[in-house]
Amino acid sequence: MFDMSQGAELLYRTAQWDERLLQQASKIAAGPLFNIESSEDAIHQLHLPHCVPKHALHSNGLSVVHISDGEMEILKPLNITDTHVIVEVTHLSSFGLVWPLDMLMSLWHQEKTILGQVLLFLRPPNPRTQTQNINVFLLPRNIPVKEVSGKHGYSKHIPASSDCEFFQGHRYTVLCPVASRIQPAEKKFHPDFGPNYHPTFEVRLPANTEEVLITVQDQAQTEVWRWDTDLTDVQSRDNQPRLQSLPADKRLFSVRIQFVEKVSDSTLNQLLDRLLQEEIITMEEMEAARIKPRAERARDVIDVVRNKGERASSFLIEFLCELDKHFFGSLGLS
Repeated sequence: MFDMSQGAELLYRTAQWDERLLQQASKIAAGPLFNIESSEDAIHQLHLPHCVPKHALHSNGLSVVHISDGEMEILKPLNITDTHVIVEVTHLSSFGLVWPLDMLMSLWHQEKTILGQVLLFLRPPNPRTQTQNINVFLLPRNIPVKEVSGKHGYSKHIPASSDCEFFQGHRYTVLCPVASRIQPAEKKFHPDFGPNYHPTFEVRLPANTEEVLITVQDQAQTEVWRWDTDLTDVQSRDNQPRLQSLPADKRLFSVRIQFVEKVSDSTLNQLLDRLLQEEIITMEEMEAARIKPRAERARDVIDVVRNKGERASSFLIEFLCELDKHFFGSLGLS
């Protein structure tokens, strides 16, 4: 939240923490790092969301850091509410919450409660195996949902009442009666403030599953979170019209990560042949890609073609559909 002194355009995004700066100041991240831009004197106070329970606020040692031009300044909060840390700002760049490293280390083996959230994302079904997966994320509550969604654009967020509490270092499990597999069997919770946001658990379901109950338990088998959802409702909220409205090169960029991770060697080599035949790439570009490992070759293919514009990107989408319909469908390009 922002306290504005005047009307102004304001832009903000999350950025990656510089671990070197944190270590030099004996601090550790307690939330995302926000890069904020606006006109001078437009903002006079900043409210950063925290994930500390009310009963622990008096001893948590939360402070705010201001990072500018590779230098880090520690700011004393004006106030700490149940949900936010309020700080006065004079000029903008990057701001984030931190804990003292010595305080955190002293509590490392004690039960430190974190206000958390459970986020569910439904991945596209696999027609060949007749399965579908739900990715389950156990995260601190002050992680913006849109940041996680942005890293998993091929999946659909399942709206749910996500609030719960986690104990740092405790082990958690996920239960789902209709699941054919849940992996891993258990996972230790540590606060993850990005920037990657990998799933904590994967729940594998039959493709025809219409309703699912997911429960999270702690190491004492106490239920800490439960949600019953209708998957047919989630599946009906299709995001394809939005994707199809994008230019072909933008559509390729939206699935770049999935393409690099999962496209097969065989499909890649056939794509290179087709792209050369249609004179979209040169012989030199094809030969340079051929000698690289699969993931690097995949990056070469999609990036070189995207950089050649919308027409070349449209050809790649068409060729991919012809060569591997199942993989093409999993990307959500159809």
